[in-house]
Parts: sequence; structure tokens; C-alpha cells
Amino acid sequence: MEINVLNIKGEDTGRKVTLNDDIFGIEPNDHVLYLDVKQYLANQRQGTSKSKERSEHQGSTRKLIRQKGGGGARRGDINSPLLNGGGRVFGPKPRDYGFKLNKKVKVLARKSALAYKAQENAIVVVEDFNFDAPKTKDFVNITKNLKVDDKKSLFVLSGANKNVYLSARNLQKSKITAANLLNAYNVLDADVLVVTEDSLKTIDGILSK
Repeated sequence: MEINVLNIKGEDTGRKVTLNDDIFGIEPNDHVLYLDVKQYLANQRQGTSKSKERSEHQGSTRKLIRQKGGGGARRGDINSPLLNGGGRVFGPKPRDYGFKLNKKVKVLARKSALAYKAQENAIVVVEDFNFDAPKTKDFVNITKNLKVDDKKSLFVLSGANKNVYLSARNLQKSKITAANLLNAYNVLDADVLVVTEDSLKTIDGILSK
């Protein structure tokens, strides 16, 4: 699959790039995508919820009423889960929600996500660019020139670029990522993928191993 390379003004440079069929041309695997997205979202969870159990509450351990003869149920101390203000039975504890996925599964998930974008013709290839200083206005002009300003876009750069990242940080519809940090969730979450020429080479090098 060939795609025209555009410059940051949205003009055709006359060059074309060929997308690797081993990555962008595969049959997407939905179950693998589900697992990878599930793991990504699980890793975002803090897992800090905590409630006090009976033994962790402060309160008298005096038996409130005698064992028999009161006409009601047996009752222990004031920290009982049955009483208002008592401990909670089997409450949440701090935990890690993450789980393991094999490397090959994660690679296939990224390939599947990229293949979906290729099938939807939602990939734009642009020349490598940089800013001398962070400037949100300049980045907005690029999105307008590429006609992606009204869509949720993911810009994939060949490496970390502080000026470009800071320029797009305040924009709700645009995200910046490096090619080596690309994940299936961010690809699927975007309406359109804007990829630089050098980042395509990086993606090929990582996913073609």
C-alpha cells in the first residue's frame, strides 16, 4: 500500500512511501486487541482503594450485651460489621490490577491496530518536522493544513520531541507519541494517525523483528 508524503503545509511532496504489508496489511486479530487494551487500562488503575476491617477499627472490645436472655441476636464488640460505624467485611485492599501478556501478543495487537487504520485509510504520512520553540498556534496550523483539526489525531514521531509535545499538550483532539512507545489503545482511540517518515522506519524495525 502506497501513501503520498505531505509536508506540514498539507502539500504533496511528490514522494510516496510503501507501508509494510507484514504490519499494515495483516488480518487484524480482535481478541488480541481486546487483551492488550484491557491490560493497558488495567495498568492505569491506581489500585489504592482501602476500607478498614473489624480488627483495624478503634473501639472498645467490651461485649455490648450478654450472650443469652436478651431476646435478640448475639452481639460482640462495637466494631462488629453489623453495627453502624463498624468494620467492613471483605472490603477493598490496595492491589495491582495489571496482568502479564506475552511479547508476541502485544506485537500482534499493535500490528492489528495499525492494520485497522490502514483499512480505514486513516493514515497520513508527513515529512519530519520540528519547532524552534513550543508554539501551540503553529501546531494548530499543521492540523488544519493536514485537514485533521476536526478529528481525534495521534501524531507519531520518530523520537521524543519536547517542543512539539509542549505545542500540542493543551489540545484535546491531538496527542503526541514516539514510535517506540506506540500502543494499540492509543492507535484505536484516534480517528486518524499522522505518521512522520522516520517514525515509519522505526515502527518497521520494532514490529518486523
